[in-house]
Amino acid sequence: MKVPPFVKLIKRFVANYKLYVTLNILFNILSTIFSLFSFALIIPILKILFKMESEVFVYKPFAWDMDVIKNNVYCWMQNYIQIHGGISTLLILGTVLVVMTLLKTGTSYLASYFVIPLRSGVVRDLRQQLYEKVVDLNLGFYHHHQKGDIISRMTADVNEVEASIMSSVEMLSKNPIMILIYLGVMIVLSWQLTLFVLLVLPFAGLLMGKVGKSLKRKSKIGQQQMGQLMAQIEETLGGLRVIKAFNAEKTVIRRFEVMNNTLRKTVNAMSRRNSLAHPMSEFLGTATIALVLIFGGTLILRGQSTLDAPVFIYYLVIFYSIINPAKDLSKAWYSIEKGRASLDRIDVILAAQNPLKVVENPVQIKPFNSKIEYKDVWFKYEDTWILKDINLTIEKGKTIALVGQSGSGKSTLVDLLPRFYDVQKGEVTIDGVNIKDMGLYDVRKQMGNVNQEAILFNDTIANNITFGTDNATQEQIEEAARIANAHEFIMGTEEGYQTNIGDRGERLSGGQRQRLSIARAILKNPPILILDEATSALDTESEKLVQGAIEHLMKTRTTIVIAHRLSTIKNADEICVLNEGEIVERGKHEELIAKNGIYKKLCDMQSF
Repeated sequence: MKVPPFVKLIKRFVANYKLYVTLNILFNILSTIFSLFSFALIIPILKILFKMESEVFVYKPFAWDMDVIKNNVYCWMQNYIQIHGGISTLLILGTVLVVMTLLKTGTSYLASYFVIPLRSGVVRDLRQQLYEKVVDLNLGFYHHHQKGDIISRMTADVNEVEASIMSSVEMLSKNPIMILIYLGVMIVLSWQLTLFVLLVLPFAGLLMGKVGKSLKRKSKIGQQQMGQLMAQIEETLGGLRVIKAFNAEKTVIRRFEVMNNTLRKTVNAMSRRNSLAHPMSEFLGTATIALVLIFGGTLILRGQSTLDAPVFIYYLVIFYSIINPAKDLSKAWYSIEKGRASLDRIDVILAAQNPLKVVENPVQIKPFNSKIEYKDVWFKYEDTWILKDINLTIEKGKTIALVGQSGSGKSTLVDLLPRFYDVQKGEVTIDGVNIKDMGLYDVRKQMGNVNQEAILFNDTIANNITFGTDNATQEQIEEAARIANAHEFIMGTEEGYQTNIGDRGERLSGGQRQRLSIARAILKNPPILILDEATSALDTESEKLVQGAIEHLMKTRTTIVIAHRLSTIKNADEICVLNEGEIVERGKHEELIAKNGIYKKLCDMQSF
């Protein structure tokens, strides 16, 4: 049997909040019962007002029987009216009505009160799962997904799912309870009328369902378009300097306008369908009440029903009270359809598999003390081999430089060492142990990275230097900054080490940002150092300062350097020249110059 979508949603997200759901259901039941009692007071009030009751009632021994309870209530009323009069009795009944309404609204509030932690908790859990997944997935996943679209899934789509979850909880814990209890009372009052109601209502439900299905389709398209819009905004903010430099403001504005208008049309279509829910349900509800009024009135006028006028009015009040829960069910259905579309987009991330497999019992490795080896390594991102049959040994304490044209595979070769990607053929080992057999944390703990683009965070200078290093003292932070030639400029900022550097370190110059990233690597104190064109984007003066910091950092460490400026690697222990994914030349600077090959040509071009 197919499981309804709202049941799937509840099973998936509400399991950790069973207590809140239980309390919500309990107070919804109490609220419905108190509501029925308050409605029931309409009958004796009407009978007193219009002096409709001529029968004389006699007390019966109490029993859990509706006829006995009804008889004793009317008996008490007759006696009270005889002693105190009808007005006094109305005051008593009015007071009871107020008390019952207070109990009804109080329990209704408590039902909502206990559902609030569920709402906030579900959203928190879903965002946390998404964030952990985004951080955990390997870099290859982001080759196929725009950052703006991922942000949209973590924000707008999560909000849609929140609304869907809440509708699902209400669908299960409130509306069905009210409808079932009200229907039960209606059956007791008049099974003929209730049977008629049950025959009429399903047609309204079928009509609502068709609108709901079309809403899910539109909602999915709308969320995809919102993701594309967010991606466009993210790209614009990241590329403002280039946009302005090339006078491309009108171009990006036109592109955004087209996407924005397309999204508007989709939202209009969704909103119109969504707005149809209330008037449609109100019309269908009123039409149904009219039919019930005609059918029930006909039965009473013909003497084919045991209902008198006050009880019939009570019946109509109960039936009318079913209309709002039914409307809520239809709105909840729309919301669930929208939420399912958003959940499909979220699940693309949550269901994504990380190709980096971590072994259950990783090899416990000691600090690096021998060599790194690339053995017959082949690698490709999709169909084309980026690296082909790479064999390379890096002895401890040595400096290996990788050079070659852009796209030759230098960065990819380095990215395999900290397992940003895994090789398809061959293996990479540290001290003879395949890095796939080690824990990811253990592998990366031994390495420090300094990239061409200094990746910093919107935080203080101190927190950027200590990023990824726990329990560092202020003295250690300052020592790392001094080695990186960064201490002087840090002390010249407004608040020293507590100065916030802005988004991506925008408040600092390129050379200052790079020296902070070097200080971060120095503080980590890794035995293996990876330098990915660390000075290529700097001016001469900044390069001199950074190069000095790098030379401090390279002392006593095993270093892999990717360099376009060949003057910075003349003293490397070995230079490997890559071309189309293969190591075509290797040796020291003088040896490669003597070979008069690719390396010599690269040097000549830079000299020129």
